[in-house]
Amino acid sequence: MKQISFTFFHFRIQSPIFFRPSGTQSGFSMNLYQKYLSYIIVFLLFLVQPLSAKEIYFTRTGNISFFSTAILEDIKAINSQVTCVMDLESGMVSFRVFIPGFIFENALMQEHFNENYLESETFPTANFNGKIDEWETLQLSEIEQEITLSGKMTIHGVSMDISEKGHIFMKNGLILGKTIFKIKVADYGIEIPKIVRDNIAKQVDITVDLKLKKK
Repeated sequence: MKQISFTFFHFRIQSPIFFRPSGTQSGFSMNLYQKYLSYIIVFLLFLVQPLSAKEIYFTRTGNISFFSTAILEDIKAINSQVTCVMDLESGMVSFRVFIPGFIFENALMQEHFNENYLESETFPTANFNGKIDEWETLQLSEIEQEITLSGKMTIHGVSMDISEKGHIFMKNGLILGKTIFKIKVADYGIEIPKIVRDNIAKQVDITVDLKLKKK
């Protein structure tokens, strides 16, 4: 079975990003919710694929990290709960990010991120649906190639059209992808409290790395 390697998404969110420590929520209920959510997302994404689509690659353990430089301190978080589905026949790509899955070194930042900024109880996921622009002429190989990924990104309940560069290649039957881009927090309705507005970066660098296997 052919596998492909895919280095896909690295993106920035312009806003203060803080997360709630995993210990502040019920481990069982959150893990169970996340597990079922992942299955449901993959199932629904498969439903919208054309019946003729046979080359489907996916993962439920993609990686996203973000970093921003601020006056008071740098902000960084990592999330290994990205669900991604890719159709090799059309070049269509969809992914979902479980917002409470971001882990911060600072527990207070994590709590603020979930409660005050991303409001993860109301908006538990971020998602992207789009296509690789060059797909019709792209020949996947072990050589890393630059691509343009265009589509709609939804964060905090707000959707924006985006078009960003990334890289993709195939290796050992896996697809590996990676991309890096910036997002302004204000574009997604994420408000920074006035009292800390001058001390927090309004732009965040987000990196997404995906390794997809054939369904």
